[in-house]
Amino acid sequence: MANKEKKIEGRLGYNCENGRYGLLVSDLWEHTGFHCGECLEVKVDDKWVKTRMEMDIDRNWYLVDTPYTGDLEYVRARI
Repeated sequence: MANKEKKIEGRLGYNCENGRYGLLVSDLWEHTGFHCGECLEVKVDDKWVKTRMEMDIDRNWYLVDTPYTGDLEYVRARI
């Protein structure tokens, strides 16, 4: 049987200490801040979609190949 790594699931939250979005689980930081190009999965229409965190020229965070841009607070995510 293949060894499946358990994913950590939570929500995105803005970390004002480092200016990045991170992963919160029960309001505790599991990942304090994603860097540009860092991969994660997010829920889009009740399906998990592989994406990566990026920042546009106007310094707005967005998730590649998803409808999420700008305010990413409360987006369901897992790593």
